[in-house]
Amino acid sequence: MLRSALLIAALTLASPALSAQCGNSAGGYNAWKAAFAKEAAQAGVGKRGLAALANTQYAQRTINADRNQKSFKYSLGKFMQVRGADTIVAQGRKRKARNAAFYDSLERKYGVPAGVIIAIHGMETGFGNFMGDSNVVSSISTLAYDCRRSEFFTGHALAALQLVDRGIISPNSIGAKHGELGHTQFLPGNVLRYGQDGNGDGRIDLNNMADALASTANFLRGKGWRPGAGYQEGQPNFAVIKQWNAAGVYQKAIAIMAAKIDG
Repeated sequence: MLRSALLIAALTLASPALSAQCGNSAGGYNAWKAAFAKEAAQAGVGKRGLAALANTQYAQRTINADRNQKSFKYSLGKFMQVRGADTIVAQGRKRKARNAAFYDSLERKYGVPAGVIIAIHGMETGFGNFMGDSNVVSSISTLAYDCRRSEFFTGHALAALQLVDRGIISPNSIGAKHGELGHTQFLPGNVLRYGQDGNGDGRIDLNNMADALASTANFLRGKGWRPGAGYQEGQPNFAVIKQWNAAGVYQKAIAIMAAKIDG
C-alpha cells in the first residue's frame, strides 16, 4: 500500500516537470524515449518497466485514432444507434439475470447498481468481445510523447511501466489504441489506483471479467458514487458517470442504458 501511494504521488508530481521533449511525428520519439527513461527511473520504475519502454515503437495507429474520434460529435440518438444501445440493453438484461448474485455482490460492496456496470461493459468492449488490438505500452508511451495531451498521458505511461514491473501486465499486453486495458478499458493509472481482485485469485487482471467489473465499481465509488442515489442527468451520481468518460453523449447513453437494464 505504501509503495502504491508513493508511486501515485510520483505520477502526480512528475507530469508538470517533465523535460522530455514532446513531438507531433515519429521523428523525435526515440530521443523522447531516452529522456523519459531517466525520468521514469527517478519516479521509481524498475528494470522490467524500463526495458519495456526501450522496446516501444511509435504507434501511428494510435495517433490516427486520437485524431479521428467522430462518434462523440454525433447527436445522442445517433450515437446510441451507432454504438448499438438496444443490443447492449437486451444483452445486459440477460447478463444481469444470469449472474444476479455476482452483480448483487458488487452493489453490496461498492454501492453501484448492476445496470451502470453492465452498460459500461457493453459500451466499452461489447461485453469483452473486443478489448483492443494495440500494444498497451507503445500506445500509452506514444500519447505521452505526443504534444496534444502529453501532460495527461505522462502519468499513465509511468503507471504502465510500473504495471510491467509488478507483473500485472507484460511488455506485450494488448489493449485499445489509447492504452486502455481489459473488459472496461481502464487506463494504466486507474489500474494502479482502483484495480481490484474480483475473483479472489490474488492478482489483478483486467482481462478477467470479475476483476474488471469490480475495478469499475471501485472506480465509481472512488469518484464519489452515492449508494441509492439516482444516476440520470441532473441526479447526484450522474456527476460520477461524467468521471468515467468526458464525452457528453457517452455519459447520457450510459445513464439511459443503465436505467433500462436495471428495469
